[in-house]
Amino acid sequence: MSRTVRLLGLSGSLRKQSAHTAVLCSVAESLPETARLDVHGLEAIPPYNEDCDGANTPLAVLALREAVARADGLLIGSPEYNHGMSGVLKNALDWLSRPHGQSVLSGRAVLTFTASPAFTGGVRAHQQLNETLWAIQAVLVAYPQIVIGGVGGKIRDGQLVDEATRSFLLGGVERLIECALGGRAHSA
Repeated sequence: MSRTVRLLGLSGSLRKQSAHTAVLCSVAESLPETARLDVHGLEAIPPYNEDCDGANTPLAVLALREAVARADGLLIGSPEYNHGMSGVLKNALDWLSRPHGQSVLSGRAVLTFTASPAFTGGVRAHQQLNETLWAIQAVLVAYPQIVIGGVGGKIRDGQLVDEATRSFLLGGVERLIECALGGRAHSA
């Protein structure tokens, strides 16, 4: 009997109608029975403050770290704000990068995507997100960049409905599952 692969989804958007959260939910509903994706919200994560990390680490941060530790791999999505990833996601990654040298993300398989109303799909945020994860020593899944341009026309009723985008994204998620089970990935 094979075990269930546990994936964790992080959305860099706090919006109720977030395209990134919709993409994550669409993936969760499309996974085979041997995998599951839980989306962990970032709303309660306070701004990073090293004075509060250690004995006084906020409970929301401890819960996020625990969720990452329980996951076999992560699927992380970010909007592009001013040519970079969202501040809320960068802040969460800063918390997850600590304590220094002991990051819960170190060695963990991660697949990233960005989405934007622009035709570029948030490619600059995608690069910044991957660079940050590489610095934390996460294991980036070897797959072409998943940048979803014109995302507004690809989401309907909280679901990713563009079949070409969905298929391409799910191909990346298949690769994430392989990597989470011990397959090859690369550190960008």
